[in-house]
Amino acid sequence: MKKVLIINAHQKYEGFADGKLNQTFMDTAKETLEAEDCEVKITYIEKGYDIEEEIAKHEWADIVITQTPVYWFNTPWIHKKYIDEVFTTALVQARIVKDDGRTREDAGKQYGTGGLSQGKKYLLSATWNAPTETFNDENQNLFEGKSADDALINLSANYKFCGFEPLDGFHSHNVMKDPQVESDVKRYKEYLQKIIK
Repeated sequence: MKKVLIINAHQKYEGFADGKLNQTFMDTAKETLEAEDCEVKITYIEKGYDIEEEIAKHEWADIVITQTPVYWFNTPWIHKKYIDEVFTTALVQARIVKDDGRTREDAGKQYGTGGLSQGKKYLLSATWNAPTETFNDENQNLFEGKSADDALINLSANYKFCGFEPLDGFHSHNVMKDPQVESDVKRYKEYLQKIIK
């Protein structure tokens, strides 16, 4: 039985972003994974969290999923605060990461190889106002050929630094001007079923 932690990084903005779509994807993940005999734990960052409990959840989980909207080309600031608090405390305690990997004795060790979470996986599921065609196209002005995963590499790098293997992200695009919720939910279910096999 796989153990999955789902982190809801949504931050509410009254009259603009109430979190229903990210909640839909979070509920989809929970229901899909539980139907596949996974054990699921949930964190709602906006509702508050205990740092020690969050470290323990990361130690417990085989897969960590962050469900987030993309605000100004990143996750909401409360998610950055969560990462800073949880991962820094974990580093100090040498729990999911012990150091940056380098040593004076072995100059060949690479930066970012001091994680203690090998064998675990990380998935970013993000909702974007940006349309699909914004990505993977060198003729597009903003991302100049980069993928949605490339645009959010800092998020996966946090987990990679701790030893997690990043999975291909799941991205729902154009969610404000042309949402395709039904087909995106179907696509997400299929993707989740594939990655837990």
